Amino acid sequence: MSGESKIHQETDRKFSLIETFRFDPEQGYIRLDLHLERLSNSARQLGFDIKVSDIQNELELTAASNHELRVRIELWPDGRFETVSADFSLQSEETRWDIAIAKTRQSSTNPLLRHKTSHRKTYVAAREEFSTDSVSEVILLNERDEVCEGTFTNLFLEIEDGLLLTPSIECGLLPGILRQQLISDGRVIESRLSPIDLEQAKQVYVGNSLRGLIKTNLV
Repeated sequence: MSGESKIHQETDRKFSLIETFRFDPEQGYIRLDLHLERLSNSARQLGFDIKVSDIQNELELTAASNHELRVRIELWPDGRFETVSADFSLQSEETRWDIAIAKTRQSSTNPLLRHKTSHRKTYVAAREEFSTDSVSEVILLNERDEVCEGTFTNLFLEIEDGLLLTPSIECGLLPGILRQQLISDGRVIESRLSPIDLEQAKQVYVGNSLRGLIKTNLV
C-alpha cells in the first residue's frame, strides 16, 4: 500500500492542510514562498484541489496592514480555503521556554507526519500530559526513543558553537519551514538524537516559521 493510500485509509481524508506564518509591515510575509510551496506539494501528494493564485490574491488584502500579524491558511480537499489573521507580537530574544518529554510516542512510519494538517491526535495527547502553566512546549519521541519534534515546533540542539543538530526526517516529524531554511543555509544538520543528547546539549532550541528560534530549559 502506498503512503498516500495509507493516509487516505487511516483518516478518510477528514483533515485539512494548514500553513501558519508571520506578516511584518516592513518585510511583508515571512518565508511565504516556502509556505506556499509546501502547501502546494502536500496538496498534490494528497489529492487536494488547490489554486495558489486565489490564495495569493486574498493574502494581498492582508498585506495592507500596518500591524505585525499571525496569518493562517487552511485548505480543504475540495479546494476551499480560508485565511485568518490576528495581531501578533514576536517574543524577545531573552525568552526561554520550559519544555518536557511526553510519554506519548510518535510513529516514525506515519506518512501524514510529513504534512502540516489538522489531524493532530498525537500532538494533543502529548500536550495534555502537562499543564500549560508548567511547560510551554512538549517534545515527542518515536517508538525507538529517538527525539522527533515538539507539538508545534521543530527541535534544534546546539552541540558546538554555531552548529545546530535537528532530528532526521526519518525519525517521524514535520519538516518545518524554519527547519528547511536553516538546513538550506548550512546552519543546521540532520541527525538521529536521543533524550541524552537533549540533556547534554550546550543549548536546546525549539522553533517554527512564526516565532523563529526560542531558547529552552528541559524540565
